[in-house]
Amino acid sequence: MADFFGRREGVAHSKKQFKSQLDRVYRWFTLGFVVYVLLLGGLERLGMPHSWIGMTFLLSTIALYAGIGIMTRTTDAAEYYVAGRRVPAIYNGMAIGADWMSAASFLGLAGTLYLTGYSGLAFIMGWTGGYCLVALVLAPYLRKFGQFTIPDFLGERYGGHLPRFMGLLAAILCSFTYLVAQIYGVGLITSYLTGIAFELGIFLGVGGILVCSFLGGMRAVTWTQVAQYIILLVAYLIPVVWLSVKQTGIPVPQAVYGFQLEKVTAKEKELATDPKELEVRALFSKRAEVLAEKMKHPELSMAADKLAATKKLAALKAGNASVAEVSAAGKALAALPKDESAALREWAIAKTADEIKSQPLNGMPAHAAQFLGNPDGTVQEKELYDTSRRNFLALVFCLMVGTSALPHILMRYYTVPSVREARQSVTWSLFFVFLLYCTAPALAVLVKYEIFTVLLGTPFDQLPAWVNEWNKVDPALLSVVDVNKDNVLQLNEMTMGGDIVVLLTPELAGLPYVVSALVAAGGLAAALSTADGLLLVIANALGHDLYYKMIDPNASTVSRVTLSKILLLIVALLAAYVAAQKPADILFLVSAAFSFAASSFFPALSMGIFWKRATGTAATLGMVSGLSVTTYYMVTTQPWLRTTFGITSPIQLWWGIDPISAGLFGVPVGFAVIILVSLVTRPPSQDMQALLEYIRYPDLKAHDRSFAAPAPRQGRAVSHQAGDGL
Repeated sequence: MADFFGRREGVAHSKKQFKSQLDRVYRWFTLGFVVYVLLLGGLERLGMPHSWIGMTFLLSTIALYAGIGIMTRTTDAAEYYVAGRRVPAIYNGMAIGADWMSAASFLGLAGTLYLTGYSGLAFIMGWTGGYCLVALVLAPYLRKFGQFTIPDFLGERYGGHLPRFMGLLAAILCSFTYLVAQIYGVGLITSYLTGIAFELGIFLGVGGILVCSFLGGMRAVTWTQVAQYIILLVAYLIPVVWLSVKQTGIPVPQAVYGFQLEKVTAKEKELATDPKELEVRALFSKRAEVLAEKMKHPELSMAADKLAATKKLAALKAGNASVAEVSAAGKALAALPKDESAALREWAIAKTADEIKSQPLNGMPAHAAQFLGNPDGTVQEKELYDTSRRNFLALVFCLMVGTSALPHILMRYYTVPSVREARQSVTWSLFFVFLLYCTAPALAVLVKYEIFTVLLGTPFDQLPAWVNEWNKVDPALLSVVDVNKDNVLQLNEMTMGGDIVVLLTPELAGLPYVVSALVAAGGLAAALSTADGLLLVIANALGHDLYYKMIDPNASTVSRVTLSKILLLIVALLAAYVAAQKPADILFLVSAAFSFAASSFFPALSMGIFWKRATGTAATLGMVSGLSVTTYYMVTTQPWLRTTFGITSPIQLWWGIDPISAGLFGVPVGFAVIILVSLVTRPPSQDMQALLEYIRYPDLKAHDRSFAAPAPRQGRAVSHQAGDGL
């Protein structure tokens, strides 16, 4: 007994010393980073070009992450897969916060709130609720079971290769979908910082991802993500606080949120009836009508368009127009659709865009309106209100359940020393995510107020330089067109994507360019941190679960880790290629990953923990059926997927639910299949049922002397550390 307590005291002292060293390292890192930003700010005042500042930020941050990756390189399996299971709870919480603050959260959340107002809060509610679900339902019990990956847990819990293989496929599907969105964000930010082409920026950013995760696996990713969280927190808060001070004089944006929202609401009412805005909306409405007429006679319309473009080019050449004008006319002629189907598709997209721009507030709902429609209005308005409310609740459900089942989040709870610290990690991660999530709604309102009151009404020839710069990066993100030719910017003449709202904040606040570069570096850190975790999920699933567990159980540790590294490189390049095609907006890709994770993993994981009777056959069929229903609904209702798969039949929404919430249908199907099939198949072994009892009720033997904890089978690592109880 004395020997036991002596070992326990030695372990506690070692953990305390390790944490003390980490505290010291990251304090110096934070101080050094602040000094570095101030130094670049000073160099900007001395005349350092913006392109140099952007390139310096990009290269220095990637070099930092590469340095951490090199210093933490390893070929040890436990270090590579779970960081040696010795990450303190507070630092695991910071790593989870960085892992969670993906490109979608950092770039897209405030932009979604800007574009959709109240309904965008579904993302905050769903993601935050997901962490509460993780703490209560999954994380402690998965840590107690002690495997390396989620497919590993499914294989051990349900027995046999089939549940493991299905879990492996589901992990790759949802992680790869999420990964593409992160790499898209990396390309966007890299292009903005350096001015290089978007596609080249993607592959440059992938280099930054690989140096973090390739050499050191989870150990390198963990300590890189802590540094990335510090960078993205500083980058996110500085411009928002500055903008709050500029507008209200109060440096707490959360405190002025309601006050500024009242001003935005008043400005929205003014813009809805502004004569110039009405004029612009009428012009867009007329454009939509013209396109509708063209779609009735596509062959004649194509011939007329080609003739008009040819005459324009000839007139410019005859009139000795500038090279730029002639070149633009030539490109316009070459860009005309080549066949009838391409023309119809192009006109349909343009018609939809014009119809949106013919609506008040550029198609955006009133920021403070809870849902679309009116519960006390006409039949159509009541139906729209009910549908909007259903979609809000469905999205909250999918995001909450999906969050609790995402493999790259769950695998982080394998890295802590004990189950108690797994729970503490959830608490810390909620705190670190809260610091950013409670700021995003205020940021959306502050940016909207700045655009409504400062940018609108500005003459086109006096617009800020950043408008033209962003138009060069991607016109879909920001572009302006003087539709009514009055040389004054109206709201409906501006097209702005939600993904740049955060990146625009420093320029709207009038801050030096170095802060814009800092925000871009923060967004890059957010994208890289999540991409690292996702790459590890995919590579580990293939290297550990497929190769080691199913193909060659005698493979050495070095060969397993080496194979995971090779696979990580291949997956990263493949994801970069897909992201370069710009398949869909970041928000849909991320939300699709949540629906995939919710419908495939959540029923199998939760039933595997809380119902001893759940069987391997049932879990496999449950994952297949839930994922199939979700995928089918997305493919048949989401525009980009419909185009990809060549689906031309009319869209049939189930109960009006948008494809972004497809998991709403897959999750209950997964649960139903697992329950029904389990009842008609052979129950799990007595050893497995006893192990589940022990994991859920570790103190049961104190009350029931007949109960004995089962001995773990080979390959299982149920934790028995001191203080490891539930």
